[in-house]
Amino acid sequence: MRATNATAPAYRRGMRASDVAISMDTVTEDMPAREAARILAAQDLPGLIVVDTAGRPSTVLAGTQVLRMALPSYCQDDPALARVIDEAAADVILAGIGDRTVADLLPRNRPGLPAVSADATLLEVASVMARTNVPLVAVVDRDQVMTGAITLDGLLDRILGT
Repeated sequence: MRATNATAPAYRRGMRASDVAISMDTVTEDMPAREAARILAAQDLPGLIVVDTAGRPSTVLAGTQVLRMALPSYCQDDPALARVIDEAAADVILAGIGDRTVADLLPRNRPGLPAVSADATLLEVASVMARTNVPLVAVVDRDQVMTGAITLDGLLDRILGT
């Protein structure tokens, strides 16, 4: 039995990046890292897109990078030591960020920005995510200004029709 157009997978219906993109808050390099961590948590995202003053995305700040800078080094060196911190004292994580900025959290060798144009196919978006190993892609216009973003979860939902 052939799938009707309504039940066909998104990639067969000719969906484009603009059809899947969502709006999301972005961060700048000079933003306090604590504020970025709050945005990350509030929006339940795998990372945040870092933009310049013109709104052009430059890189992705992965949520794991925020954790890496926030956790005490002894917890990273030996996760069993993390057991000595009870949940009530878990605010030690945010304390680890201190007065750092987003720029301080970014890795020295910043990955290239995973970005696609609004007319990219969903398979193109998937290819960019797979190649860059980043579960967040910026959708940009002709001037490279961000118009939206696509998360791995959002992409898989559309491709799989869930």
